[in-house]
Amino acid sequence: MAAGRGEFFRNLMEGLQRQPAKQAPEIRQPNHGRGRPRPGGRFARQGRGFSGHRRNERQKKVSSRSLGSGTEASYHPSCPGPPKNVSQIKSPPWKLNLLETLPSEILVKILSYLDPSSLFCVSHVSRLLHRLSNDDVLWQRIYVSEFGSRTWKPKTSDKCVVVEDTAQMEDCSASRWKKLYFKSMAGHEMNKWRKDLRDINPYTGLPRQTEWVLRNLNVSWELTLCDRLGRERMLEQSKAHFFESSVIVHWSGGIDLKFHHISTIQLHGVRKEPQRSHKTRKPNWRSLILELDTEPPYLYLGKDRLMKLVLLQLGVIVGIWRGKNQVAFIMISLHFHKLVERSLLGSPACPYSESVVLSPVVDSDPELGLHGYTLHFVLHNTGTEIMSGHFQQLFCRKGQIRRELVELRVIRRTSLSQHRSLSGSIKLPWKGEELEGAVENCCIMSLTLLDEFQKPFWCVSTPIHITMAKRTVSFDYSGHDFQMLYRNPDGEVKMLLVWLEEQKQFFLIGLTVCVPVAKVNKRFNREY
Repeated sequence: MAAGRGEFFRNLMEGLQRQPAKQAPEIRQPNHGRGRPRPGGRFARQGRGFSGHRRNERQKKVSSRSLGSGTEASYHPSCPGPPKNVSQIKSPPWKLNLLETLPSEILVKILSYLDPSSLFCVSHVSRLLHRLSNDDVLWQRIYVSEFGSRTWKPKTSDKCVVVEDTAQMEDCSASRWKKLYFKSMAGHEMNKWRKDLRDINPYTGLPRQTEWVLRNLNVSWELTLCDRLGRERMLEQSKAHFFESSVIVHWSGGIDLKFHHISTIQLHGVRKEPQRSHKTRKPNWRSLILELDTEPPYLYLGKDRLMKLVLLQLGVIVGIWRGKNQVAFIMISLHFHKLVERSLLGSPACPYSESVVLSPVVDSDPELGLHGYTLHFVLHNTGTEIMSGHFQQLFCRKGQIRRELVELRVIRRTSLSQHRSLSGSIKLPWKGEELEGAVENCCIMSLTLLDEFQKPFWCVSTPIHITMAKRTVSFDYSGHDFQMLYRNPDGEVKMLLVWLEEQKQFFLIGLTVCVPVAKVNKRFNREY
């Protein structure tokens, strides 16, 4: 055995050291045979009389012929030098791009059968398709078929700036008809629902068709809960309760989180596009409406034997199972003012910002901004309306401005004719996945304050709860005195109530709405 191995390695070394005269370095192929190598580079079972020298000569002839013609073989990195005509070397048929072999006219004809959305997606496949899919004639036909004929008149903003970068020049020379088509489509879709929102209800000062537009556009609202570890969970709405000036959105399934584990809550308006097929699902546009951190302090609205309600900022109610600290449901009240715009025109990371329209300055009126207010006030819960009122010609004189607040006295406790009774008991019903109940002494307040020009000045929809009054608020009623307070940087609301034991109902005997003087000065360009 040892003698056999020694002879094998000795013959192998002799074959490796033996070099043919004037011969290029050969590329040895792996020996798949089981035979023993022989002197001179010949191996057993490699071929019938085919020597390594003859194989190398044939490879040299093939290589020289292929490099000369550029059509029979490709350049190999192991060759002694680079080929003279590298550009003439053709790729294998399976590596060719068949689209590049077709004339541009045929490709444009093929692209003309695509719809605009598919054509837009195809433009991101390659540079060739990007250039052809931006053809002006192609997009002009699409525009004419959708909106009718139009003569193109370039504007100053459409002209391209002289640039040196080729990529920027290609972007600048993109189809003007394509830009016009998408601009017209966005405006056409927006004008449809904006036209429906022009009809204003004089009683509320809000568009009449807000609920119809939201339902027609298939708008819903989604919650994104982020825990302390950075994990996110998205929840689709369970129910939506519409009222005159607000909507209450409810989420009650699949939360499975403890309240102290939630770090942030995001609310997005989502427009769900109708799916033509169950196999194709298009992403829905999401518009950020609000984002808040669940940091203390919290306001406890109330509790019953199963549930306790926690009020966060911006009117977010969290229902927590008592004894478990487990979130059962989340409820948010949204005011109708600019709700369609906030649910559609924002981005996933940035909310819709309303353009501030200042009221006209009237120098002939020295107290502009202190009179002529109109208030639409509603108290309700998720199912019924507790109280609704419309109050006009509210005012505040300069001498009545206190604590940098403009006080609008809506219902005076000294005027018995203005007092209002509240229907039924004040409570907020809730419903989990399998259980339901109601928390007493809390409800939803929807407030719409219009200025002198009947434009929305302050709009809010938020939960509110009843507390015991610290002192007697009325001497005309024999009953327990209560109050309801709401305060935020945009204004304050104070309500005084009396509980009549015989009638088993509340009476609203005082209502005052306060707005900051700085807000009035900014709106009416004043310096009160």
